[in-house]
Amino acid sequence: MQVISTVAELRQRLRGKTGIAFVPTMGNLHEGHLDLVRIARQHGACVVVSIFVNPLQFGANEDFSKYPRTLAQDCEKLEQCGVDVVFTPTERELYPQPQQVMVEPLLADELCGAFRPGHFRGVATVVLKLFNIVQPQAAVFGKKDYQQLYVVRQVAAQLNLPVEIIGGETVRAPDGLALSSRNQYLSAAGRTEATFLYQTLTSTRQAMLNGVTDYAKLERRAVEALTARGWQVDYVAVRAQATLLQPENGARDLVILAAARLGNTRLIDNLEVCLKG
Repeated sequence: MQVISTVAELRQRLRGKTGIAFVPTMGNLHEGHLDLVRIARQHGACVVVSIFVNPLQFGANEDFSKYPRTLAQDCEKLEQCGVDVVFTPTERELYPQPQQVMVEPLLADELCGAFRPGHFRGVATVVLKLFNIVQPQAAVFGKKDYQQLYVVRQVAAQLNLPVEIIGGETVRAPDGLALSSRNQYLSAAGRTEATFLYQTLTSTRQAMLNGVTDYAKLERRAVEALTARGWQVDYVAVRAQATLLQPENGARDLVILAAARLGNTRLIDNLEVCLKG
């Protein structure tokens, strides 16, 4: 496995390569990331993983400076997974000049975008830059960041990028909590309470499977349940999987998305719901 930090060296290493599968990350890798790497191995002969904490997707009062950086441990894990190349650019390497050209994706101001202004513009911009550098044939993103996956797919489609965007299923702890680098911010009590977000989504999904179609009422009920236990809820929303818009009558392929804070830790999660016809 090679660890490369410059664009020029990476391009030299990948010149003439076909079948490149790419997994972009911000590091502090856990089993969810490693599962994406394993999926990438199924879609390419050469697996490239990037580790870059992207400043463009952090707001002014968010945790950019505190975001855990664990490069040595990350590289050990990636080598054990058989990764071919790890790309670890500095901020100056990836943004040699102040970034002026920014990608404005669809739904950038919806859901998480409404609470994190500019976040998805930053995501789309760095992903496009990384795609231009790595030139992958396939790229893997986790479904835990459901809106991010949607945004990346839309950017790839709008710009006719020759990249297959693959979604990896959310990896969960035995108690249901979606694995996330930010879980380590939780206290012991917070870690126990965090499972209630998944439980709330599960009960909402079951109500939908049981035939409840008043999605607004289900959303309110979920928000109230979380708030009653001390959560600060950004949103709980039922949307159509294909568009992330409010579902039309009779829509079958839906997703329940949620974002809420426990103390200073913001957690996101979602569950897909496929209703019978």
